Amino acid sequence: MQLTLWTYEGPPHIGAMRVATAMSGLHYVLHAPQGDTYADLLFTMIERRDARPPVTYTTFRAQDLGRDTAELFKEAVAAAHARFRPQAMIVGASCTAELIQDDPGGLAKALDLPIPVIPLELPAYQKKENWGASETFYRLVRALAGAPAPRPAREPGRRPLCNILGPTALGFRHRDDLIEIRRLLDTLGIAVNVVAPLGATPADLGRLRDADFNVVLYPETARSAADYLKKAFGQPFTQTIPIGVGGTRRFVEEVAGLAGIDPAPVLDGSGSRLPWYSRSVDSTYLTGKRVFVFGDATHAIGIARVAAKELGFTLVGLGTYGREFAREVRAEAAAHGIEALVTDDYLDVEAAIRAAAPELVLGTQMERHVAKRLGIPCAVISAPVHVQDFPARYAPQMGFEGANVLFDTLVHPLMMGLEEHLLGMFREDPEFHDGVGPSHLGGKSFGTPADEAFEAAERAPADTPPTPAPVPILLERPAATAWSPEAEKELKKIPFFVRGKARTNTETFARERHLPLITLETLYDAKAHYGR
Repeated sequence: MQLTLWTYEGPPHIGAMRVATAMSGLHYVLHAPQGDTYADLLFTMIERRDARPPVTYTTFRAQDLGRDTAELFKEAVAAAHARFRPQAMIVGASCTAELIQDDPGGLAKALDLPIPVIPLELPAYQKKENWGASETFYRLVRALAGAPAPRPAREPGRRPLCNILGPTALGFRHRDDLIEIRRLLDTLGIAVNVVAPLGATPADLGRLRDADFNVVLYPETARSAADYLKKAFGQPFTQTIPIGVGGTRRFVEEVAGLAGIDPAPVLDGSGSRLPWYSRSVDSTYLTGKRVFVFGDATHAIGIARVAAKELGFTLVGLGTYGREFAREVRAEAAAHGIEALVTDDYLDVEAAIRAAAPELVLGTQMERHVAKRLGIPCAVISAPVHVQDFPARYAPQMGFEGANVLFDTLVHPLMMGLEEHLLGMFREDPEFHDGVGPSHLGGKSFGTPADEAFEAAERAPADTPPTPAPVPILLERPAATAWSPEAEKELKKIPFFVRGKARTNTETFARERHLPLITLETLYDAKAHYGR
């Protein structure tokens, strides 16, 4: 038995909860003990939702195990229906309740409620969160989309009509991605029929059949449902994920092909600023940076392509915790000449990062902790995430604006602490000091002897008797000129990458004027002199 401290995915009923919480008019009755109700926190605290999820728990206790837990479940279902009046309900069991072997589906059916009640069979000890979300959405679509029927041809003159499938509650940037993709579709002249699960009602799922095709944004959630809709109603669905400039352009071309329209209104537009940035801003500094990517398959594959093909990074690691998409991730890794890592053990991921020795890690909140411990810059590009990864600002990862966001996300960890960047440019210049550790790694300043003396003076206890007179601080290089503590303190305020030049200019100024001590006034006079 392996002790797990961190997990990339919760149990499958968390995935079901993400779907239920994303929708309106749907209620989830979960057969669960008191301890399994923690999941509410995921939505109210991490995603900052202003209402708790539409979930009713049976919350049975230890003493209930000696009585009829089945009756307790039936009472919870009846009470939830009477209180919330949903359009439809889903019922199932949590990990712990699964061991009791009550039959939530059969028990709910016996109540003969006047609404659809969809049972969920989610094997908690075999499957995980993303699979649970996918299975729940598939079951809902299958139960509510109606009887299979051939898809009628689109009437002449009618706008192409699509569904957008996949966004859920607690989805990483799903809300912003949806805004960006809807904007692209509108520019193409494609109308959106239903977005599901996010924002949909059970009644909306009954209208899915009306669309000409489906846009699948997150295969982890929507691919199974899209497969069913294709078989039942003849609706094709997109395969391309619009992450990065290249991915977005391919997505637009694919969507335009399914809709039978011209992609030019989008492809001939301004697009993203990422290509210009990646060609012009610090390109020599960024090119070839070693990067390790790990996350869910959708984001790991898409962002690996952006890193390698659009920013010029060198991909030294690619992996996922989603075993259902292991084939796709392995194929992408092979295209980059590396072997994929498929695991849900964060210790394996940490070992792989150590071995690859990347200069940048792109992963989940767990890789953020690993990278911090290893002293490597990191950006979060995939769930699982924490509250800081649900920004209040508009920050999609898909579409052309998402490409701009990705440029910032991937490049800023390398550029934080301007000193690191400038060290690369001026490392051979004797006038620049390169003993400063990168700020984003919490690096300590390894300054000159004069700097260190000054820092030691600043760390002295507050009750240390004041120095009666300025004490010269000897420079690290032979010099006849000394610095007062006040002048040395002011010099420290100058950015390190020009501090050496400022010191040299000031000392030259003082020697030429035969000044035995550099004071604040001397420093300012020298600055004014060389600034002319």
